[in-house]
Amino acid sequence: MSAAPRGGGDLAPWAVPAVAAAAFALFSAVWLGGTLGAAATGAGWRPPPFALHTFLTLTADGPTAVWPGAPAAGPAAGITLVLLVPAALAAAVARRLLKAAAGKPKGGLASARDLASLLPAEAEAKARSLRPSLTGRAPLAPDDRGNLLGDLEPAGPELRSSFEDVELDLMAPRAGKSTGIAIPRVLRARGCVLLTSNKSDVYAVTRAERAAAGTVWTFDPQGIAHAPREMWWDLLADCGTIEGARRLAGHFVASVNDDTAKKDFWISAAQNTLTALFLAAARGRCSVLDLLGWLADPADRTPVDLLRDIGLTAMAEQLQGTVNGAVETRDGIYETARQCVSCLLDPDIAAWVTPDPRLPRFDPHHHVLGKDTLYLLSKDGGGSAAGVIAGLADSVMRAGVVAAERMGGRLDPPMTAVLDEAANVCRISDLPDLYSHLGSRGVNVVTLLQSYRQGARVWGEAGMDALWSAATIKLLGAGLDDADFVDKVSRLVGQHDVRTASVSRGRDGSSRSYSYRQESVMPADRIRALPKGTALLLATGVRPALIRLRPWFKEPDAARISAAARAEVKAITDRAAGKWAAAHPDGDPEETSMEETPMEEAR
Repeated sequence: MSAAPRGGGDLAPWAVPAVAAAAFALFSAVWLGGTLGAAATGAGWRPPPFALHTFLTLTADGPTAVWPGAPAAGPAAGITLVLLVPAALAAAVARRLLKAAAGKPKGGLASARDLASLLPAEAEAKARSLRPSLTGRAPLAPDDRGNLLGDLEPAGPELRSSFEDVELDLMAPRAGKSTGIAIPRVLRARGCVLLTSNKSDVYAVTRAERAAAGTVWTFDPQGIAHAPREMWWDLLADCGTIEGARRLAGHFVASVNDDTAKKDFWISAAQNTLTALFLAAARGRCSVLDLLGWLADPADRTPVDLLRDIGLTAMAEQLQGTVNGAVETRDGIYETARQCVSCLLDPDIAAWVTPDPRLPRFDPHHHVLGKDTLYLLSKDGGGSAAGVIAGLADSVMRAGVVAAERMGGRLDPPMTAVLDEAANVCRISDLPDLYSHLGSRGVNVVTLLQSYRQGARVWGEAGMDALWSAATIKLLGAGLDDADFVDKVSRLVGQHDVRTASVSRGRDGSSRSYSYRQESVMPADRIRALPKGTALLLATGVRPALIRLRPWFKEPDAARISAAARAEVKAITDRAAGKWAAAHPDGDPEETSMEETPMEEAR
């Protein structure tokens, strides 16, 4: 007795009857079709004998030998018609079956029925309930229904998150974060936009489209897009309260501290000192340059006196205690604080946060009420303006919350905040806590990271766990190589039953039996090997699904956007060349080494 089936053994006895049935069906169709065709041409209803020699005669001598008196075209047309009609019906039935099969769970993943809350009908109903401005508008444009996520694999439909969802996306470099998520989200935004990045690709593709929607503000202190300075932001505007000053100090501290969840004595003391100095500068109407002077000279009593003048005696005494402490301790604290804000020593960066009467001032509270766009561009690594970028991004999002409270609870239209390279250029220390309520205020935040470990390095394991839990939409794309994390995701996706057949043979014949075993829906190796352009969707309250991203260059308006992107890339290149030539008057323009390589998408 054998437990393993032999290849093809069970099907072999059915081969002869199957061939005979196919031959009978073909001959029947030819016999009937030819007779009908001959009758239709006026030869009358004269069916030939239903015999094998009829088919052989037709094959050898043609239709006129079988249906005499009828033109050859008549039986041929009839045969073709009789053969094509059943084939067309079979194809239609097959298409319906395939479409129905596509909507069923495949290997334990979600089907279209499971994802009903993300489909167009329910997405539109939810959008109307969240946005009073949509009342009476019919039909709604697709982008008014929600934020496009992608198409359900393998054949759709498209899925959209609601305007109160907050999103966390983890993908390796070159996996489609910019082309499939950041750029489409900016292009499709219905309200104001905030984007952070350390590259110029998203800026180049989206700038022209966003300029048609509203004012474009480009905050580029380190020359990522080589944009001219056409604005300034008051760094100390939100530091008039202890909370605002502490938040800004926290952003600068986070820019140099790899794990905001672990602060040693020097980091904590530096944050306290910066809080006092920011508060004194804001309430005393001093500038960033004044603040840098206080840090350079701890003996300067100006900030202590300013704090006392505004009635913050306890904070003034605390700052005075730091100054009067042991020299080694004081110098350590002040040196740490100086390192945190060292980017402001660069006059090119400080100019962007220093009042300039010749340029318009960027106002976050005005920005969130319209359809303007703010691009926050900064390099990562040493000397970056990450603390300034985080401070401005945080200021805009908190302004959105304040505006939402005035509107009855939610921004309408919603605000889109795409925090690309958040772990490098936008380290908002309490971002995991903000996630818990930003979505409910109409502030749609998308945080893009290269890996789970990258986020844990910035916010700590507990902070990253909180961010993961607070995100109502999670997209996991190609190239996730963290074995522990991928294995955790595999367990979250779960297992499903797999049926296995076995055949037993004996003297009395054969018998087939089935058994079931549990297998992972998405094994770790399959998650790691997700193809570029696809992502595993984990949405709150629904089963995991596999989706296909919708990159901007495959959309109907891609040609127009590509033309504008090429023009923007050329402008960036020309500005960079001009800056290089100004800095190297004796250099050879042919040897110019550009800081930014034109992006592949714009080509």
